[in-house]
Amino acid sequence: MYPIVDIVEHQTIAAVQKEADLDAALRGQVNVVFLLTGSLMNVHELTEKVKQAGKHVFLHMEFIEGIAADRGGVAYVAKHVRPTGIISTKSSIVKAAKDSGLLAIQRIFLIDRNAVLRGIKAVEQSNPDAIEVMPGIMPRIIREMTNMTPLPIIAGGLVGNRQEIDDGLKAGALAVSVGAPELWAD
Repeated sequence: MYPIVDIVEHQTIAAVQKEADLDAALRGQVNVVFLLTGSLMNVHELTEKVKQAGKHVFLHMEFIEGIAADRGGVAYVAKHVRPTGIISTKSSIVKAAKDSGLLAIQRIFLIDRNAVLRGIKAVEQSNPDAIEVMPGIMPRIIREMTNMTPLPIIAGGLVGNRQEIDDGLKAGALAVSVGAPELWAD
């Protein structure tokens, strides 16, 4: 598996929250798709659709209906769905993904200074391939995070325009995940 910095060619990542938006992500310039929707019944089909479009797909384990966000769920996803990787807020899921040969992104919520420190401690234990920090509209905190860890930072959450994407990138983020389909084409 390639390091995540090698697969991110376009620094905007499509964070697809509704299946109806998947086609817009596939038409866009993005080459990485975060799939934040789906179910046991269709996640394989959605993943294949993304892969056939020549894009990398990461499944958010807590958002895929009918697949438990646990070691067994990750093993199932790795064997039967075969995405590029997973996203999770749980260190145990990140570890399970890495053990299963998938790339893993740990999502952390930065609500205060303690959350930043707890997040750094969690990623030191789980050793993800990248960290998604939320909300992604805090360039100063993104800059601090890039100085606290050698892991790539992906900014995400509450990003609503091109300026906020640029601000996150200038602060040192590898990429910015965005839920607004109109920003996937840039």
